[in-house]
Amino acid sequence: MEEDVTPEARKALWGSAVGYAMDGFDLLILGFMLRAISAELEFGQAEAASLVTGTLVGAVLGGLIFGLLSDRLGRVRVLTWTIVLFAVFTGLCALAQGYWDLLAYRTIAGLGLGGEFGIGMALVAETWPASKRARASSYVGLGWQAGVLLAAVLTPLLLPVIGWRGMFAIGVLPAVVAFFIRRTLHEPEIFEKRSAAAVKEGFPLRLLVRDAETTRISLGLVILCSVQNFGYYGVMIWLPNYLNSRFGYGLTQSAVWTAVTILGMAVGIYAFGQIADRVGRRPAFLGYMIGAAVMVVVYSMLTGPTALLIGGAVMGFFVNGMLGGYGALISELYPTAVRATAQNVLFNIGRAVGGFGPVVVAAVAATQGFETAIAALAALYVLDMLALWLLIPERRGAELA
Repeated sequence: MEEDVTPEARKALWGSAVGYAMDGFDLLILGFMLRAISAELEFGQAEAASLVTGTLVGAVLGGLIFGLLSDRLGRVRVLTWTIVLFAVFTGLCALAQGYWDLLAYRTIAGLGLGGEFGIGMALVAETWPASKRARASSYVGLGWQAGVLLAAVLTPLLLPVIGWRGMFAIGVLPAVVAFFIRRTLHEPEIFEKRSAAAVKEGFPLRLLVRDAETTRISLGLVILCSVQNFGYYGVMIWLPNYLNSRFGYGLTQSAVWTAVTILGMAVGIYAFGQIADRVGRRPAFLGYMIGAAVMVVVYSMLTGPTALLIGGAVMGFFVNGMLGGYGALISELYPTAVRATAQNVLFNIGRAVGGFGPVVVAAVAATQGFETAIAALAALYVLDMLALWLLIPERRGAELA
């Protein structure tokens, strides 16, 4: 018989999912607004691109800083700090007068964003029953997809009406909602029990490599998170350009492909949580990795519009569906003293590596052809499988240490 989910656990899930939705919403609307911002403030291409870079740099640093603080001071408290930081500096973006102040606001807002994923995943893992932990993790992952879809729908409608400054003002609203949800939350019992002894357990970063087994697991997770993000960014950022250059797809057709692919990703994330809770983390990850390796190759061979649309959804199912499992997987592999740090540090290292995905895929495609670039992407999933098999143990349903 499965364990019951408490009201506190449900509130933790909502607070974490809304925060992660805010992450996806913010990054996507920034991409849509770069042209309008550049036109008004007279930015060059490099300056506009650096706004995205600054946000991602802030996110990586924020993941490290707030992960460490969360393991010391508490999940809910630090999550609230991240949301306030994000809300204030996103609002200030609407008041920016030039390049340097906007870059500073974006970078500091990125600090707040960086703490969302790992702390939220740790909070949910520590409050939900072990038998439903992967499902809860996947629900948080769905928050990102919801935020991306919301941004894709709202931005084309609102940007011409309220401008980029108004869009930044709207970007504060999900943060405000998440803040009020989190005000009603309490620290997980498992965190409260270990907090008195936390200082004696060592600096959290050292705990990621404290012995040979833990070091091996950390290395395996860095590989898994890097391939996950490399595949995601390679597909979502570079392939729409491929559709345009190879098949002459315009913006509307590429937008339809993107929306259907995101829908496939959302279904994949949801299904992953269900599968991983039933058969285990390793079998679920392995199945999705095989599916991703096969589908990126199959997709490169498709030519018809209908086939590309359906193939994009199926490819998205596997390529990003694995996002639904990292929260549960990492939470079960590390003790409470380092759980949020592990989530944030390992996944953000993967995000930093994955950020090179579109550049590498495009460079290989330009010199060796698209088929070679896709084959290289498929080979990464083979590396993923080896890392999973050799370095990552199965701990489905384990009580958190």
